[in-house]
Amino acid sequence: MVLAPNFQGHFSLLTGPQSYGTLEELVSAANQSSKKLPICFMSTYKIATKARVVPEKQPLKLVAVEMHLGTCCARCVLDTGAQQVLLHLPLSQKGPFWELEPGTHRTLLQVLQDPALRDRLLTCPALPWCSQTLRPEYKIEAIMHMRRSVVKIPSTLEVDVEDVTASSQHIHFIQPLLLSEVLARGGPFPLPTEILEVPEGPPIFLSPWVGSLKKGRRLCIHGVASPSWRLLASTKGRKMPRHFMISGAYQGKLRRRPREFPTAYDLLGALKPGQSLRVVATKDYEGEGLENPGFTSLAMGDRLEVLRSDQALGAEDRDTDVLVCQRLSDEAEKEGEEECEGDAEHQEQIMLPLHTPGGFVEELSDGRRYSLQDLTVQFSLPCEVKVMVKDTNHPADPLTSFPGLRLEEKIVEPFLVVSLDSKPGMCFEIPPRWLDLTVAEEEEPPSQPPGSLPVATVEELTEAFYYRLRKLPTFESQAPPPRPPKSKGLSGQKKQGSKEKGIKSSQILELQEPSLLPKPKVQTWPKTTEDSSNLYSQTPGCKKGLRPTKPITQDLDNEHDYEEVVEKFPKTL
Repeated sequence: MVLAPNFQGHFSLLTGPQSYGTLEELVSAANQSSKKLPICFMSTYKIATKARVVPEKQPLKLVAVEMHLGTCCARCVLDTGAQQVLLHLPLSQKGPFWELEPGTHRTLLQVLQDPALRDRLLTCPALPWCSQTLRPEYKIEAIMHMRRSVVKIPSTLEVDVEDVTASSQHIHFIQPLLLSEVLARGGPFPLPTEILEVPEGPPIFLSPWVGSLKKGRRLCIHGVASPSWRLLASTKGRKMPRHFMISGAYQGKLRRRPREFPTAYDLLGALKPGQSLRVVATKDYEGEGLENPGFTSLAMGDRLEVLRSDQALGAEDRDTDVLVCQRLSDEAEKEGEEECEGDAEHQEQIMLPLHTPGGFVEELSDGRRYSLQDLTVQFSLPCEVKVMVKDTNHPADPLTSFPGLRLEEKIVEPFLVVSLDSKPGMCFEIPPRWLDLTVAEEEEPPSQPPGSLPVATVEELTEAFYYRLRKLPTFESQAPPPRPPKSKGLSGQKKQGSKEKGIKSSQILELQEPSLLPKPKVQTWPKTTEDSSNLYSQTPGCKKGLRPTKPITQDLDNEHDYEEVVEKFPKTL
């Protein structure tokens, strides 16, 4: 039986493996071994007396042997914890009985922690046996050469081992480490290592150092990158977008660019309290068919200032989410911030439903150059920027060559700053979460050039890894809700408009039907009673002077065939 360390039973020590059939045999064995009373014993069966019933395996103390009511008895004491009960048991009382060593009861852990009790016979009322021996099981933790995990060997494993310590002094045990384990350990840094294994799968970065991460290359881990946040950015332009991860330590200077908003709903996401948002319409928008007169049309070039979100009564008397905007005129732009009575004539408040499909571009006059840290603090993401000054610590900074960048999301993830032994002068950052190399510690100290090492703060991402990052739970929580569908009023107007167009088309066909337009097939000719002319002689299947007995049909392929039939059969038509 396997006992858990938290076993609640209590154990008592037995003096030996021998049991006694009666109390007289127990007393006789004690006298022969010159043991003095009192002695402790127990019975493996219940003992019924006039005073009470003694449970099985209940320890008893034999104090003396005396005559009681004319019978030679053993005077015993039963300790119940609350009181001590005096019992007189006849020496002829049958057992079997086991002699116990005097002392307190012990728990399982107390027995295991006492070396003197190893391999001793014990008894426990909670176990089904009269006697048992406790043998603890251990697990030996060991490491194997070139094995990352710790091997646990149970002590019950029957295997022969040999101590080869003296003859194996030249063997150096290498325990592999993952970069995630180095990160969790937190040092010491710098840590010289050798790459043992590179994770399989497609690359996540398009940087030149990715091809140098091979088995056998030496890698120096300098520490944890600071700060721990990064920005995901994509290029703007006609070509296929490229995706980058920009470190929070990026030292380049950036200038804001006007943002583009395809719908009014995107304007709502960019509207922030205390910040003015002015846009220019890039497409015409016709607001016809909406019952609320505040839903006006827009022309390309109209200037608007977004004020707030609200609800208005739309088509079919339903509430519609709208944006309340101020239409700005050219006169108001020239006047600037001056307030006068004439401004009211040049400005009007309009409402745009959130599903307004017109395009908008931000009206921006900010020429300042921001650091990446200041930009993320003062403005919300996503944000359109242009890199004006590259990072001086990163000579190969590629961001200045693009006309625009879209800063999309901010992620917080620990990175490790590492460098290759073949290129000690340039450091780069590796995320152990997505690029968990297996390395082994090296004893030789790394060779480092004097001074601080430049760190690559911009890494180009593969398209697959970029979209993998966009699926992280962090981005899902930051993503805006889905755009609302267009109102049923607009769809109803489209359906009704299509019906009206269908009615007009049918009317046109009815007006044109009496005219001589080409038809797919001529109607059945009516039967004639008297006609002896050559009319039917020209008809296929008819002899001269005979009337057709069956209706005549003719396929007409074009307008010329139709006119020819009209000439041949004027009376019939």
